[in-house]
Amino acid sequence: MGAVRWTPELMGQIEHAVRLRQRISLTRRGTEYVVVAEELRMAGNREQLLGYLPMTGETLTFFLDDIDALHIID
Repeated sequence: MGAVRWTPELMGQIEHAVRLRQRISLTRRGTEYVVVAEELRMAGNREQLLGYLPMTGETLTFFLDDIDALHIID
Protein backbone atom coordinates (compact mmCIF):
# COMPACT_ATOMS: atom_id res chain seq x y z
CA MET A 1 0.00 0.00 0.00
CA GLY A 2 1.23 3.50 -0.84
CA ALA A 3 2.59 5.92 1.72
CA VAL A 4 1.05 9.06 0.19
CA ARG A 5 -1.68 10.65 2.29
CA TRP A 6 -4.38 11.60 -0.24
CA THR A 7 -5.77 14.80 1.21
CA PRO A 8 -8.29 16.99 -0.64
CA GLU A 9 -5.51 19.58 -1.07
CA LEU A 10 -3.18 17.06 -2.73
CA MET A 11 -5.95 15.79 -4.99
CA GLY A 12 -6.65 19.39 -6.00
CA GLN A 13 -2.96 19.88 -6.82
CA ILE A 14 -2.94 16.75 -8.98
CA GLU A 15 -6.10 17.83 -10.81
CA HIS A 16 -4.48 21.21 -11.42
CA ALA A 17 -1.32 19.50 -12.72
CA VAL A 18 -3.43 17.46 -15.14
CA ARG A 19 -5.17 20.59 -16.44
CA LEU A 20 -1.82 22.34 -16.98
CA ARG A 21 0.01 19.20 -18.22
CA GLN A 22 2.68 19.62 -15.54
CA ARG A 23 5.44 17.16 -14.82
CA ILE A 24 5.05 14.91 -11.80
CA SER A 25 7.76 12.92 -10.07
CA LEU A 26 6.43 9.82 -8.37
CA THR A 27 7.78 6.67 -6.81
CA ARG A 28 6.07 3.31 -7.11
CA ARG A 29 7.61 0.10 -5.74
CA GLY A 30 11.06 1.71 -5.46
CA THR A 31 11.18 3.10 -9.01
CA GLU A 32 11.01 6.82 -9.68
CA TYR A 33 9.10 8.09 -12.70
CA VAL A 34 8.90 11.62 -14.10
CA VAL A 35 5.84 11.91 -16.29
CA VAL A 36 3.64 14.62 -17.75
CA ALA A 37 0.22 14.41 -16.10
CA GLU A 38 -2.48 13.57 -18.65
CA GLU A 39 -5.60 12.32 -16.91
CA LEU A 40 -7.18 11.21 -13.66
CA ARG A 41 -9.84 8.54 -13.98
CA MET A 42 -11.64 5.77 -12.14
CA ALA A 43 -11.09 2.08 -12.84
CA GLY A 44 -13.72 0.24 -10.86
CA ASN A 45 -13.37 1.69 -7.38
CA ARG A 46 -9.71 2.74 -7.76
CA GLU A 47 -8.37 6.05 -9.05
CA GLN A 48 -5.69 6.14 -11.73
CA LEU A 49 -3.23 8.78 -12.87
CA LEU A 50 -2.19 8.59 -16.50
CA GLY A 51 1.06 10.22 -17.47
CA TYR A 52 3.31 10.05 -20.47
CA LEU A 53 7.07 9.78 -20.67
CA PRO A 54 8.23 12.69 -22.85
CA MET A 55 11.31 10.83 -24.12
CA THR A 56 9.36 7.86 -25.47
CA GLY A 57 5.77 9.11 -25.72
CA GLU A 58 4.65 6.01 -23.80
CA THR A 59 1.62 6.48 -21.55
CA LEU A 60 1.89 4.89 -18.10
CA THR A 61 -0.96 4.18 -15.69
CA PHE A 62 -0.50 4.50 -11.93
CA PHE A 63 -3.10 3.50 -9.36
CA LEU A 64 -3.06 6.21 -6.71
CA ASP A 65 -3.03 3.70 -3.87
CA ASP A 66 0.19 2.15 -5.30
CA ILE A 67 2.15 5.42 -5.24
CA ASP A 68 4.73 5.69 -2.45
CA ALA A 69 5.79 9.33 -3.00
CA LEU A 70 4.68 12.14 -5.28
CA HIS A 71 5.95 15.63 -6.10
CA ILE A 72 4.54 18.07 -8.64
CA ILE A 73 7.36 19.80 -10.52
CA ASP A 74 6.84 23.51 -11.11
